[in-house]
Amino acid sequence: MLTTQEFLAEVIDIDHRPDTMFVQHQRSEENYPLHHHRKTQFVYVEEGLAFLATAGRTYYLPARHYVLIPPSLEHRLFFRTPQHLIHSLFFTGADDATHPFFGTLGIYPVTTLLYEMVRYTERWYGHVAPAQEESFLFLKNLKLLLPHLSRQPLPLALPTTDDARLTPVLRHIFDHLGEPLELTGIASQFGFSARNLSRLFQQRLRLSFSQYLKLRRVTAAMELLLQTRQSISEIAYAVGYNSLSAFSNAFYQLANRRPTEFMPRSTAAGRPAAAALLKTTGPGRG
Repeated sequence: MLTTQEFLAEVIDIDHRPDTMFVQHQRSEENYPLHHHRKTQFVYVEEGLAFLATAGRTYYLPARHYVLIPPSLEHRLFFRTPQHLIHSLFFTGADDATHPFFGTLGIYPVTTLLYEMVRYTERWYGHVAPAQEESFLFLKNLKLLLPHLSRQPLPLALPTTDDARLTPVLRHIFDHLGEPLELTGIASQFGFSARNLSRLFQQRLRLSFSQYLKLRRVTAAMELLLQTRQSISEIAYAVGYNSLSAFSNAFYQLANRRPTEFMPRSTAAGRPAAAALLKTTGPGRG
């Protein structure tokens, strides 16, 4: 595991050689500060729960997905689990920032083919120069395949804010996801009129109260689907849905897939219950 100083030095080193690819595999990672690269970054989190923070947005990176980070975008990864297995690839390409695919942040499912290709890169670490013909060509082909293998991004980003008026409201929403939550009641509790609180949500988060609440519930459900042994109906209830069909429909509207597609392939014994995990993890900060 790199210290913060070592990490920032590696960021400089990655950009210092613009003609190379860079391969990095880490078993664990600190919550490093905001930074950026001049190279396009591919990050696949094989183990653990990861979040990508940018200015004003927090993106959830679920298992079996990767995030493509365009050049020069300030970001940082942070985690909710103590152990992580992260595969990072940094691609050379002077025109990536203007490319319709590589110039846009996106989160995509990892296909079987892509998974096997990423695992193949585990034999390398550090810079891969064009003179290393076989490995460089492999990484170049992996990059060129991405737009063809990644056609449906996960359209799920949770807006964040440092507005002191809204921060405690968002904290309250997360702490009480399993309860009935209404704009009028929350506004009264925090000293707003319903009209003013609604306007604050629109101004600071670019979402209505109801849109934010649905998004918060679905992102919490995704985490619970991966981290607990609870059934889908139990998780739906834990995040505030009394109807399994309503939960499944809301999940599909936001994630373009059903909750069953986020269930682990096997359910390990001893993982925490949904209610316990919700109490301990809390919302991410960007």
